[in-house]
Amino acid sequence: MALWQGKSRRKPTGGRLISSKGKRRFEIGTEKQFTKIGKQSLKRYRMFGGNVKFRMLAAEFANVLDKKTNKVTKVKILGVKTNPADPNYVQRSIVNKGATIKTDLGDAIITSRPGQDGAVNAVLL
Repeated sequence: MALWQGKSRRKPTGGRLISSKGKRRFEIGTEKQFTKIGKQSLKRYRMFGGNVKFRMLAAEFANVLDKKTNKVTKVKILGVKTNPADPNYVQRSIVNKGATIKTDLGDAIITSRPGQDGAVNAVLL
């Protein structure tokens, strides 16, 4: 189901607004698909101008940066510890930017947007 991000057909007072134009293609948004912990899977999206985005539907590994050694290692994600976006995301194992995840190296905070970038990048705490 597409999300329409155009102007409302109602005034703030509740009265009708009669628009001079209909809905346009560029006003359509994309549906939410959360990145969960599991076997890695990506979904390809065509954006405007023929650009391509890869949306990560499930993530198994994260690229974790250790600031002390300044090295990036590919580490298995064990679970979600906290998520400031929504506390319910912890129970559902949803990974997004700002979430704290448990890894083999320790706790890490996610710095990338898996739903936009198609990868999970994190910094060790």
